[in-house]
Amino acid sequence: MKTHGHFLNGVEVAGTSGRFGEVFNPATGEVQSKVAFASKAEMRLAVEHAKKAFREWSAINPQRRARVMFNFKALVEKNMDELAAMLSAEHGKVLADSRGDVQRGLEVIEFACGIPHLQKGEYTEGAGPGIDIYSMRQPLGVVAGITPFNFPAMIPMWMFGVAIACGNCFINKPSEKDPSVPMRLAELMMEAGAPAGVLQVVNGDKEAVDAILDDPDIQAVSFVGSSAIAQYVYSRGTANGKRVQAMGGAKNHAIIMPDADLDQVTNELIGAGYGSAGERCMAISVAVPVGQKTADALVAKLKPRVESLRVGIPTDPEADYGPVVTAAHREKVKAYIDQGVAEGAKLLVDGRNFKLQGYENGYYMGGSLFDHVTPEMKTYQDEIFGPVLQIARAEDFDSALALPTNHQYGNGVAIFTRDGDAAREFASRVQVGMVGINVPIPVPLAYHTFGGWKRSAFGDVNQHGPEGVRFYTRVKTVTARWPKGGVRENASFVIPTMK
Repeated sequence: MKTHGHFLNGVEVAGTSGRFGEVFNPATGEVQSKVAFASKAEMRLAVEHAKKAFREWSAINPQRRARVMFNFKALVEKNMDELAAMLSAEHGKVLADSRGDVQRGLEVIEFACGIPHLQKGEYTEGAGPGIDIYSMRQPLGVVAGITPFNFPAMIPMWMFGVAIACGNCFINKPSEKDPSVPMRLAELMMEAGAPAGVLQVVNGDKEAVDAILDDPDIQAVSFVGSSAIAQYVYSRGTANGKRVQAMGGAKNHAIIMPDADLDQVTNELIGAGYGSAGERCMAISVAVPVGQKTADALVAKLKPRVESLRVGIPTDPEADYGPVVTAAHREKVKAYIDQGVAEGAKLLVDGRNFKLQGYENGYYMGGSLFDHVTPEMKTYQDEIFGPVLQIARAEDFDSALALPTNHQYGNGVAIFTRDGDAAREFASRVQVGMVGINVPIPVPLAYHTFGGWKRSAFGDVNQHGPEGVRFYTRVKTVTARWPKGGVRENASFVIPTMK
């Protein structure tokens, strides 16, 4: 059985802490490998390697750093099938979805290839008599990312792509549930020409997380995961003087106006609600039809589609989605369905007892569909993170708008309508960070920025795009004067002004 160690200073090394976790195959329920859990000392070793590499990497000009990113992009594309198979085997998502996971990460790598332009500063000639002012964007040094199980390729690349292109050295602490892809990406970065220590992977649990948050030489931390842990990471990291961007949970609503094309809406809800077994922070988990007529018509279309969802092994090209990531997570999702029934919601489709023939020990769930869900229900308030879609009926536009606006999470939201005025008003008024208009999963493209509001994000700077460049750099401003003829003025005790 394979044991994953850590990727330090350009090579994979065995763990030395003596602590390990099990990596399961969600399709079969079998343990397929073990992963080392790092000690504080192992994390510190990674930091020392990164500090040494930073001296060389930060001195390389942006164009040459961009060439490494171009090389990395080509290598990931060349190894796409290998990465997707590796990802599906540990996470459980179907191969097509795994390829999408890798591809969305690559789009940020493509953005990072433009770092010579993105990292440019500003210049003012003649700001005062013989005075020029210019600014520079310089890398922070050693930075770290704590990445989740649900996107083991995309989210690490969202983080380290921009960070490394800016001249930083990056330490990734991936999820212990699916460590293979982050380890392979680090190998490919070395093959692309990055110096050893520029990208390292330290596997582990809370001990490794706390070592990141407490290490004085780690300048910034990026996190994606649950809101409770995001708040913990933000609080502890900032208390130790670090920059922190911590993305948390979500409860993404889809508002369905009476004029919407319900066939389109049904297709979008099926894909956005149940794709990847609902294990996406941008999954649509609440459908909000406006008006009883709209709600009844939507249920009539949606219920048979949920009943006919094809659940299969990750390598089945006909499967709509595969298993959830672990047995514990499956039981957690089932418990939420139990609670929804107890709270009085109407369970139209029950996926709790689904078994895949020949894979009875795998972590499979059928699709579940609730109707008549109300805001006071805990299953509405919490993120379920599984193949469960809830319908919360709204009487009118304002009632529908209030649901995502008043929710504790504010990651993504969508509205389906043919009315441009209604869509524009909704986009302006809703208190959510990312809005889709007839787009069910409004994840911005790489040259924009990703980030939610409220308990979906802690910190003031979003991920990737221009915000990512700002997060992983700091501005240095230089005011320069060259006196003519070596003449020196007398001392002045008045603050300089341009009066």
